[in-house]
Amino acid sequence: MDACSYRFEPVLVCNMCGQPESGFLLLGRRLNRSQGAWPRSRTGVATSVCRCRRCGLIFSNPQPTPPTINVHYDVPPEQYLNNATPGIDDESFAEELAWLHRLEPIVPGMRSLDVGAGIGKAMAVMARRGFDAYGFEPSRTFYGHAIENTGLSQDKLSLATIETAEYPDQYFDFINFRAVLEHVYSPSASLARALRWLKPEGLILVEVPSARWLISRAANIFYRLSATDYVANLSPMHPPFHLYEFTVKSFVLHGAASGYVVADHRHQVCETYLPAVLRSIASMCMSATGTGMQLSVWLRKSSGALRGC
Repeated sequence: MDACSYRFEPVLVCNMCGQPESGFLLLGRRLNRSQGAWPRSRTGVATSVCRCRRCGLIFSNPQPTPPTINVHYDVPPEQYLNNATPGIDDESFAEELAWLHRLEPIVPGMRSLDVGAGIGKAMAVMARRGFDAYGFEPSRTFYGHAIENTGLSQDKLSLATIETAEYPDQYFDFINFRAVLEHVYSPSASLARALRWLKPEGLILVEVPSARWLISRAANIFYRLSATDYVANLSPMHPPFHLYEFTVKSFVLHGAASGYVVADHRHQVCETYLPAVLRSIASMCMSATGTGMQLSVWLRKSSGALRGC
């Protein structure tokens, strides 16, 4: 997408903790294309990347906003995902459901919502496990793939965004929010909307990029030693279109003001993007220090939260 098509919106307060702009730390710049090792040799439009000094949230400032979200995500799923294969893999969501069961025993008939259902695999697995499973997906191409290949009903899977989806208050026992918050323009507003739909003591699973990821921190050191002010964080104007990186503290502080607590969390190593000779060493280091690429956080809605929250 042409960078001139974006609207660049200044960020005046941290989206998660409300820290004003005076509390932002400028980290560097990020191009609207893959940067590689030598970003100074590449042309493009760059936006600044900041960190909130209070909660650690990383974000671009100004925030590049496309005319519509479909500009980013109305692409063939196989072009965007590595696992956009037809059919349902019962193991693809098994670890998350086992984790959920440890926090809140799963019983048949529990009502679940998959936010940003993608190609529908997690939602289909939840339906097979006895959940009364609902979901919505904003991308027309992903939605069509899910309906065609998973057998999900259009009565349960909707074509909608977090802003346009409609459900009754306090309707769901569990909301799956994986690989979504880093893509939306207001994670705070998106969580607030989901909390309205969640029952008191219900759980939300959030999976997001970690602001503590060792590989991006090492890449930033390399950039500094190369006398450039670019950073490896985020990708706001090119796939996978990440707008934010999060810390556990981001959710702790947001939850204190929004009616939920962090029930559990884990940093997961995931992909390292390193040569094989370095991969195992880096993976062990990330496991030991909590600096893996992905942050998984379980949020439990407070029993005393107001009905509208």
